[in-house]
Amino acid sequence: MNWIEMFAALLGIISVWYARKENILVFPFGIANVLIYIYICFAARLYANAGINVVYLISNIYGWYMWARTDANNESLQITRNTFKQNVLSWVSVVIVYAAAFFVLREANKTDPDYLHSYLPYIDSFNTSFFLVATILMAVKKAENWVFWIIGDLVSIPIFISQGLYFTGIQYTVFLVLAILGWIEWKKKVELSNIKSEN
Repeated sequence: MNWIEMFAALLGIISVWYARKENILVFPFGIANVLIYIYICFAARLYANAGINVVYLISNIYGWYMWARTDANNESLQITRNTFKQNVLSWVSVVIVYAAAFFVLREANKTDPDYLHSYLPYIDSFNTSFFLVATILMAVKKAENWVFWIIGDLVSIPIFISQGLYFTGIQYTVFLVLAILGWIEWKKKVELSNIKSEN
């Protein structure tokens, strides 16, 4: 498992590096990463994380399509900031996904008292909700996607380490650094774009 986890972690880091640089290669590396992590998370009993990786797979395919397409003026999708309404919708979505994931995890594992009395369903649902919103926002190039990645990464690092997934814990530490840098860089790109459109 260690070499598989290490390889998946490397693919994930490369994917986030490309995301930070707004490079479409984020998606093929992301797809390879999530396919491996579906297996890893099931093996570690992180069921919501396994499920969220299925969603990542779908959102990576959708994001690849969105980033590759051009409009009638032959212009590609640009980085933008959320409107107030989109921010509210994003945070409400986190709460709804958390509640849904927590309910599903509790129901799916109701015959496993060790799991039910552990912190795993609470934490697993928490980072799943943030990562789901983050991946959707990234697919449509919203700068705020990095905020949700940062919060999810902060929670994920101790989870994976506690499950003995040390390479994954290291990967999420690197993700955290890249997400902070991505947030700074994408905000600057939006500001520059706004200045150009005003002139």
